Order: sequence, then C-alpha cells, then structure tokens
Amino acid sequence: MSAAPQTAPEYWDTYKPYRGESPQPAPRTDRFDWTQYPGHGPGAEILDNPCRALDLGPAEGKEAAHLASRGVDVTGVDFSPVQIARARAFWKDIPGLRFVSAEACEFLAATRTSFDAIYSVWGAVWFTEPENLFPLIAQRLSPGGTFVFSQAEPTAESYGPQPMRGKWLEGRERELTVPRWQYPPATWADILKRHGFTNIDAGVLPAPRHGDIGTLLVSARTPG
Repeated sequence: MSAAPQTAPEYWDTYKPYRGESPQPAPRTDRFDWTQYPGHGPGAEILDNPCRALDLGPAEGKEAAHLASRGVDVTGVDFSPVQIARARAFWKDIPGLRFVSAEACEFLAATRTSFDAIYSVWGAVWFTEPENLFPLIAQRLSPGGTFVFSQAEPTAESYGPQPMRGKWLEGRERELTVPRWQYPPATWADILKRHGFTNIDAGVLPAPRHGDIGTLLVSARTPG
C-alpha cells in the first residue's frame, strides 16, 4: 500500500468543506498543539527554534501560522486544494507564511529548499507510506534538523497500514477511503533509525482525561 488512492484529494476536500464563506473565524494562534486536546502536552519548543520549517498536511494552518507569527519562515504543504484555500484565507496577512497544494512526497522530491524543521500534526505523515516519505524528509532537513510528528495513539489490533473511511457529506452514496499508517512507538523508532535519523524519542502522551485516546508523539534529528 505505497500509493495514495485516487479518492485522497476528494476525501480531504470534503473532510471540512470550505467554499469561501465569510466571516469564518480563524483558529487561535497563541499556542501550538500536537494533540487533539487544546493546551495539552508540549508546544513548538520541541522543534528547537527553527529559522525555516515545513508543515506536512497543515489543513487550516493553525500551527504554521503560530510559527510564522513568531518569525519562522514556514511552508505548509497539503494534498487538498480546499484546505489550502482556507489556510490562505485565514492567514493571508502573516508574512513569511506560504501554503502549497501538493502531495507530500512529490513536493519533497521536487524542492531544493532545506528546512531546519519538518513536522506533521495529525497530518501527512499519518497518511503516507513511511518507507517513501522518511528518506525524502531526511534529504530535505538541514544537518541536525528536527523531524516531529503526532497522530492518534495506535491500538494493537490496527498496526500497519489501515483504511480510514468516511462519507463526510450528507447523502453521499459511497464512502471515501484513505490509508493511514499506525505502529507502536518502538516500530516508528526502528523505521527512523533505519533511514538514518538520530536522537529518536517516540512515545504516547496520555490524554488529559482517563479513557480518552492518547497521542503518539515522535521526534528525531538528522546527523550533524
């Protein structure tokens, strides 16, 4: 399961539709959330103060806007033109912030820009074959650069590539399906090590309330 299905852009286009309605309030940028629980867990400090950062799968772009508003040069790359349109509308007045409509691997293979940090908050890393994505990330990170990603806590019965389905729109006749990759922290650490990353820290951040789903949080560096 190494290629994204043809329904992938449509899936994310319809996940949170945007038709240019106004006013649509922008989310808060005073915090950087790795988890689905606002204000829970670490913030942008684990990116180690980058000058240039790449956000893979930013959706509405809240985290990218948070960094850019603090002086970081940020590029957000999302597969969905609809999500890119929303992000551009939300943050058009923040300097040093740009959003590109592209598939993550294709963008990384084409760009010649180096980044101090590449990250994904419940974004493209979750939905892209790591054997394809991680070598490209390693190539585009500066020496000593930081790679961080978060996603839902994996469960033992759903390790490996798993289909995620959703109709999203009322009255849709067929489900849309995209794959997502889920592994325990030790497996993610092994994959990263195999692709040359160092200083790997992979674990699950428990939810603030008992019984809720936790967040997988993984960080690593390139040598140098």
